[in-house]
Amino acid sequence: MNQDAISAVFRPQRVNPAAKADAITRNVRAILDAEATKRNTKTERLRAERLAHNSRVPSSVTAVNVRSAMRRGK
Repeated sequence: MNQDAISAVFRPQRVNPAAKADAITRNVRAILDAEATKRNTKTERLRAERLAHNSRVPSSVTAVNVRSAMRRGK
């Protein structure tokens, strides 16, 4: 084969630093968005469970009463 043809085919391409930075930025944003979505889903689930639990607990029992009873060892 001709050396010029080999050099033309296998010549390393220059990578545009801006394009590489954009690709990294897109990947980071995708990861952060996925984490935020997961966090918000978990927060909503826990909030719903807490509200459901609070609706089942009698209103006379409050968090303050529970905490003070726990401190006294009851």
